[in-house]
Amino acid sequence: MGNYEWKFSTIGGKNRVNIKSGEDIKHLGELDQKLWTVLSSPVTGLEFDEKTLKMLDSNNDGRIHVNEVIEAAQWITSIIKDPEMLLKKEDVLPFSAFNTENPDGKRLLASAKQILRNLGLKKDSISVADADDSIAIFAKTALNGDGIITEQSTDDEALKKTIAECIASVGSKTDRSGLPGIDTELIEAFYTALAAYAAWKKTADDEKDSIFPYGDGTADAYATVNSIKAKVADYFMRCKLAAFSTASASALDVSVSRIEAISDQDLSACDDTISQYPLASISADGALPIDDRINPVWQSTFAKLKTLVFDKDFKGAKEITEEQWKSILAKFGAYEAWLGAKAGAEVEALGLDEVNALLKADQKAALLKLIDDDKALESESISIDEVSKLLHLYRDFYMFLCNFVSFRDFYDPDCKAIFQAGELYIDERCCELCLNVPDMGPHNASTGLSGMYILYCNCVNKVTGATMTIAAVVTDGDVSDLREGKHGLFYDRKGQEWDATVFKIVENPISIRQAFWAPYNKLGRYIESTIEKRAAEKDSKVTSDLTTKVDAPAEKKQTFDIAKFAGIFAAIGMAVAGIGVALKSMAQSLADFKLYQWLILIAVIMLVISGPSMILAWLKLRKRNLSPLLNANGWAINASVKVNISFGATLTEIGKAPIKAEPDPFADKTPFWKQVLKWLFILFIIYWTLYTSNLLFKITKVEYFNYDAKQKAKQEQLKQESTPAPEAMLILETTDFKA
Repeated sequence: MGNYEWKFSTIGGKNRVNIKSGEDIKHLGELDQKLWTVLSSPVTGLEFDEKTLKMLDSNNDGRIHVNEVIEAAQWITSIIKDPEMLLKKEDVLPFSAFNTENPDGKRLLASAKQILRNLGLKKDSISVADADDSIAIFAKTALNGDGIITEQSTDDEALKKTIAECIASVGSKTDRSGLPGIDTELIEAFYTALAAYAAWKKTADDEKDSIFPYGDGTADAYATVNSIKAKVADYFMRCKLAAFSTASASALDVSVSRIEAISDQDLSACDDTISQYPLASISADGALPIDDRINPVWQSTFAKLKTLVFDKDFKGAKEITEEQWKSILAKFGAYEAWLGAKAGAEVEALGLDEVNALLKADQKAALLKLIDDDKALESESISIDEVSKLLHLYRDFYMFLCNFVSFRDFYDPDCKAIFQAGELYIDERCCELCLNVPDMGPHNASTGLSGMYILYCNCVNKVTGATMTIAAVVTDGDVSDLREGKHGLFYDRKGQEWDATVFKIVENPISIRQAFWAPYNKLGRYIESTIEKRAAEKDSKVTSDLTTKVDAPAEKKQTFDIAKFAGIFAAIGMAVAGIGVALKSMAQSLADFKLYQWLILIAVIMLVISGPSMILAWLKLRKRNLSPLLNANGWAINASVKVNISFGATLTEIGKAPIKAEPDPFADKTPFWKQVLKWLFILFIIYWTLYTSNLLFKITKVEYFNYDAKQKAKQEQLKQESTPAPEAMLILETTDFKA
């Protein structure tokens, strides 16, 4: 750990290093990595400025590691003159705090002042908001070092126009100033497209006669031919089939029934249906009419085609053959090939004249030089970005350390850790230990190791429509009413409301108190379920018996068997006698018990029942560990994060009703006579129990005393009497023995 003297505190059952001074931060690189609470953490999903986290993630791998934290600590403590200022967590840094003896500190101070000049501000400090407003910082700068130029990057009007045309043709990239601009890649693409388009157009000029068979109308003719080509091919095929099978001619032509089907409609609105009919009436010779005998929906297209093509190739003709039609299609072969070779379409909208003008002006070199001039300011631009990083770390770094090197914020009742997503209100309690769950897979595999009672909830924000999954840890209160499907209300750290629904529960002990009553609750649930089950069985049996008796013939009534009932009564008498003997024996043993002894006996019995459950709960509660939950969220936890009994009680707040409350107007009211009867019955049971116990004891004690007194009196009488004859002694002894 080097020569630096670290101080430690016991937090959450572990000795964790204290980060309480600027010197601690300055010497962070000397701290043994084995003593860090966290080895790496994710960049996303935390209640922390994500921009700051990405700045800490120097290699951009989506995770923050120990070496990156040490690197940031060394960098910022070299820039800030007094590292103690980091503990203030302020978002405004005075210029006097920069360490100008460090070249980087001097450079960043100059950049900070440049930022304020660009913003038009005059002050001796800079804030996070000032440094983060990159658009405002670079709004009035011609060049800003990002390798992108805009129309504001030059005063040359010709270059401004070229930049604008480049953006319109091949797209743009956003400059630091927030304006659309171009970089080297876009400039190269623009001039490549200009050259390709010009060359493609020149090919058309060189081979004009073969490429444009119908002159300037070739493009329209080609488009018109393509629009009706499939319909013409269909017509010629129908004619061939009609010639092949004359009987099928009527089926191939438009039938009267199809026309009758739409005859009662507005035919002017039936173009889609009519267009599906054949192009013209089927002809046996297979010729296609090109006059008004065409399907009315296609007549306008044919009229245009007649003007552009038919009148030039077959002037005066009223119909054409399939071979003539194919000859028309063949004429467009060269035009199709030329269209297929089209290049530089991105700049076509500029027009050929403007394309040629741009190529002639050849401002590509000037644009590339402008970009080089912009890149020359890259170091200054990076320095301005570093000012933003400096201010973010100045404000947030100490807070991050309290959630990375140690978990001080988690164990501080006045703070919340950066992994605590918010609060869940459910079942008269507020659960403050809630984690965002980006992926349920790792949680399903490892959260059982945490030893905590966890509610997994799906949350929906009805305002934004956003959804999220949370894991809420329950550390206090009764859980008898918690179940899957139960609804609650979740508040995130920004105060937004989310409707929460429990979809999974990981059950573990919550408190010693709950563990004490757990056996009785289980017994109660078992008795309740057993009674319900037996009642249902009895109800089913009674219903079945009644149905059977109704359907079955009446059975002969059995005669009274006195011998059978005598045996039953004898058995009952023996059972009662046995119970009486047992009660008498118990009464003899418990008769001398005083009140406190009875209470001790009851307590011992309850401990025998609840003790194992309480001991097991105590062992588990002492081992509750948040690490498996954080590990499932992508953290690399280096030390256990215990949630013991006393700390756990602070993470769940139970709702407490006021002592004085107005009576329930709808509460069930018990008649007075029933209340009196109930208490009389209770008092009678208590009195009967005590009286019976004492009475049995007294009877037993008196009988024993009387028997003992009689024996002693008899012995005294025998001593006082004269000694009898041997025969009399023998008779007396025999008599006494028999007695």
